Amino acid sequence: MRRSYQYRKLERHTRRPAELLLVPMIDIFTVLVTFLLMTAVFSRTVILQLNLPPPQTEFKDPPPGLQLEVMVRKDELLVADRNTGPLHAVPNSTGGYDYDALTEYLKFVKTKFPEKTEASILLEPDTPYDTLVQVMDHVRVFEAGEGANTVQAELFPDISIGDAPADTPAAAGATPAAPATTPVTPVSPPPASGKGARS
Repeated sequence: MRRSYQYRKLERHTRRPAELLLVPMIDIFTVLVTFLLMTAVFSRTVILQLNLPPPQTEFKDPPPGLQLEVMVRKDELLVADRNTGPLHAVPNSTGGYDYDALTEYLKFVKTKFPEKTEASILLEPDTPYDTLVQVMDHVRVFEAGEGANTVQAELFPDISIGDAPADTPAAAGATPAAPATTPVTPVSPPPASGKGARS
């Protein structure tokens, strides 16, 4: 009996304390933190209703025998026919020239003249070179499809470059009219009066 008591006492002294396994707890906390972050982000997502204007789908039909010209103005891109005049104006947006709207109208023109490949780009003085390149790219081709299926379709690849005509008569060098003048009638002086005057 005494021996068994000493044996148990010795066994208690030599027994190792239990170890706390932290790896499973770390895994659990990682999953919980990820879940909480995901739910916190999605719970704050707000959906805004935007009332956008409807796209312009009705364009002016180009005339027969079209001689296509794209004029680069400071405030707009103007598509015109050399014989009849302007066809469609693309005003600048807040970010500059609206190249997408230009492409949409040129696609409409291409449906009317599928065999035509020529176009002229007319530039105002001091037009940046980057603007010329952007206009040429959007006149030549457009992208169709989405993602990996995106392809380039042809619009008007045969491009010539020239100077844009003046926008106003003043810009064309017209001389201003001379200011109107009012004729002046000379007035004779009054006769002398006084004691020295003879009657």
